[in-house]
Amino acid sequence: MDPITQAFTASADKVERDVLLHVSDHVATITFCNERRFNAMSLSMWLKLGDLLETLNQDASIRALVLRGEGERAFVSGADISEFGEQRNDPASVANYDHAVARAQGALAKFASPVIAAISGICYGGGLGLALACDLRYGSESAKFRMPAARLGLGYAFGGVKRMMAVLGPAKASEVFYTAKVFDAAQAQALGLLNGVGGDVFAQAQEVASLIAQNAPLTIKAAKMAFNAALNGSNEKELALVDEAVKGCFKSKDYLEGRAAFAEKRSPLFVGE
Repeated sequence: MDPITQAFTASADKVERDVLLHVSDHVATITFCNERRFNAMSLSMWLKLGDLLETLNQDASIRALVLRGEGERAFVSGADISEFGEQRNDPASVANYDHAVARAQGALAKFASPVIAAISGICYGGGLGLALACDLRYGSESAKFRMPAARLGLGYAFGGVKRMMAVLGPAKASEVFYTAKVFDAAQAQALGLLNGVGGDVFAQAQEVASLIAQNAPLTIKAAKMAFNAALNGSNEKELALVDEAVKGCFKSKDYLEGRAAFAEKRSPLFVGE
């Protein structure tokens, strides 16, 4: 077991095993484990997810990240509403809770390597927010999506609305948010929410992650920086960082390896340097 997996598994064993990590062949997999409540996110889960993402993002060996829920009934059914009476019952606690959610989703959106959501069953509310913060999303035929904020009277933060619009476009995002209706997998794919539907979604996500992990890490990370800069409205500082990352690709050992592998008609072996 790698050190990061070991550290977070040991931490999880002391309390609820609610956010688990597995790392293999440059691919990290985070599993949300609250199956009794359809993997609803408690405050402790939001906090642990934020910590975990920030730690993983410092590990240069991670080339792709997969998110999934425990079992097949749900990816994440949303925030654990049973906690709201205690955790979101006054302005201070609401602000604390919202900060934990924003931190986790922000760390996910800014993650240096591509993030893939493997969605089986329910993906509502905070679960949909998590999925929208990923780069790629694949769903089982049983997958169902809903943004129920308008049925609960909850305010939804600007960052979440912005990500929804970036992925779906204003008109489709408006329909999802204003109607609060349930969309099945086929409808979600038509909206542009899913990259694919059907089959073993967990195996499919791992296969895509493995394909990404075999590619040049510096190239992938530079591309993700460019995508994020374009989605967020780039400024001069961000563009300079993207330009620096692109130039770094051409100076890398991996660029030499890629050219050599192409000339020798073999698969490249990239090291991220």
